[in-house]
Amino acid sequence: MTLWLTRIVPSPHSREARRDLGGSDQGIRLHQRVLQMFPDGVEGPARAAFGVLFRAEETPRGPQILLQSHVVPDPSRLPDAYGNVEPRSLDGLLATLDKGTIVNYRCVASPVRKPGAASRETYKLPPVVALSGNAAIEWWERQSTAAGLEPLHIDAHPLTTVRGSRGAKDPAARQRVQHSRTQFDGTARVLDAGLLREKLATGIGRGKAYGCGLLTVAPIRQRS
Repeated sequence: MTLWLTRIVPSPHSREARRDLGGSDQGIRLHQRVLQMFPDGVEGPARAAFGVLFRAEETPRGPQILLQSHVVPDPSRLPDAYGNVEPRSLDGLLATLDKGTIVNYRCVASPVRKPGAASRETYKLPPVVALSGNAAIEWWERQSTAAGLEPLHIDAHPLTTVRGSRGAKDPAARQRVQHSRTQFDGTARVLDAGLLREKLATGIGRGKAYGCGLLTVAPIRQRS
């Protein structure tokens, strides 16, 4: 199965792109936008059917959207003049991943814990507790190890929480969406290349439909 990583550089002149990237409901708007680039009429959730993961990020040249999928997205389904779309296959990258390879990584994820019933009752905690600071870093250490990586260096900084609603047109029936986000950057050593390829394809943590969970890696060239 080929993985595709598509770089979308939104046009600053596109009102639709500016709207998609603005506000705390960015992840919800982008969820709707990127799924427009795939065929209609699939069985089950379209995100899962096409293996869609994405994240929006700032670069020195401005914002970009990284979109990963099992099939090549169709840029003609975006609004006119939305931006520049550049798909590329990840086959070459995945083939270079071996045990011991050192990589740079990035993942915008939603670190959380789910307290047990006794803790929830005693401390009046919600079913899902967002993590920050050292607790978020410890969460990432566990997640990256489960993804076949040995983290060597971790930078973590919080991002704005995704908030909004989705579902029915009737406001009373719409479901509330809220995902805290942390961006993790650093270097890691590959411990299990097969497991890493699996996690690259499936993503990490909660909120995958709303811009969380996409793990990207780039091997570091060793000097001879």
